Amino acid sequence: MNEVERDGSGPRLVLVPMLKAFIDGDKVGLTRKFVDGIREQERRWAGPLQVLMHPTNVESDNLDLVTYRRDDVPFQLAVHRLDSSAAAEVIASSSVASLSLDPEQNHLGALCKRLGVPCVYVSEYTLKTRIQIARTQVRNPLRLARRVVWEIGQEGQYRRAVSISDGVQCNGTPTFDAYSRLNPSPLLFFDTRTSASQLIPEADLAGRFAQRRASETLRLAFSGRLIAMKGADHLVHVATFLARSGRNFSLSICGAGALEESMRQAVRAQQLEDRVRFLGNLDFASELLPFLRREVDLFVSCHRQGDPSCTYLETMGCGVPIAGYDNEAWQGLARVSGAGWSTPLNDPTALGRKIASLSDADIEAQSVASLRFATAHTFEGEMERRMRHLETLANARRA
Repeated sequence: MNEVERDGSGPRLVLVPMLKAFIDGDKVGLTRKFVDGIREQERRWAGPLQVLMHPTNVESDNLDLVTYRRDDVPFQLAVHRLDSSAAAEVIASSSVASLSLDPEQNHLGALCKRLGVPCVYVSEYTLKTRIQIARTQVRNPLRLARRVVWEIGQEGQYRRAVSISDGVQCNGTPTFDAYSRLNPSPLLFFDTRTSASQLIPEADLAGRFAQRRASETLRLAFSGRLIAMKGADHLVHVATFLARSGRNFSLSICGAGALEESMRQAVRAQQLEDRVRFLGNLDFASELLPFLRREVDLFVSCHRQGDPSCTYLETMGCGVPIAGYDNEAWQGLARVSGAGWSTPLNDPTALGRKIASLSDADIEAQSVASLRFATAHTFEGEMERRMRHLETLANARRA
């Protein structure tokens, strides 16, 4: 999977992500994960690549937000409202466009058809997952009902957009199951930032296994935003059950968010300070991955909804199996990987009971299975497959 050679004559790719560009004067806010993904796509695309983003004045709550001067963004970036003539001109200049299933982009598939530009939609959330997310965000029953009706209407538009596009790239099994039959060229991929060089060597797992057996402590971890959508508040309930069950464990919580203070209070109320620690935001490559590889035996995921979180593959790449709620993303990934455990949604007692029941042999076997699946789906490998999919459609137009 070598980088491609570019001479400027190759097909032109325009990427229109779901992420919006946070604009503050001459500054642009983007996430590090997004920037890394674009740079990897540039390396693997045999022609010019441009990113088209919708502007916003609302700063993202993603943990890896980075700010650039407009002139210092490390790729070609155009920021326009997606319903503007300027945006249409950017798309018209492309050989193929990669779009996102997002309300701002429902019209772009039809625009590409009019312009004769092949397009591919990238999907992440099913209707079920979007409704689950709404339930974690909206408390007022009337507002929630309106949001659900709106999401159902959006689903109809999404399905029409997918059906008229030239391809669809589905992040995780849920949207692949939902949309693949609507499109002539579907592709299933799994989102991750873990490169082949960052995978834990299988031989190194033995040392971690020996440490756990010697200490007789099951080392648990969670990483992500401490918000309701990620089920972060349920981590304390899981820890409380484990403490009462007599299982010897520790739980490290990596990340920050709106629920952090209430979670700390709950830890104190349950007298779990000697078992649960808050590590804050850890840099992905230099801090989080080494920590997971060396000091974690099992990842606890209380995600209340099925977003295709890259956390799953990144954790598996450290040889760390996952025990989590059976939202549709983790349920599908556990099925195709044959790794990890799933328990009923929103039931921290059931999740705690499953964790308490796991033997050393269970955890070690699933650690190996997790690593093997992640090895087959690295950042480079998944990006290569996606780029070749787009290239095939671009070349079909040029032929």
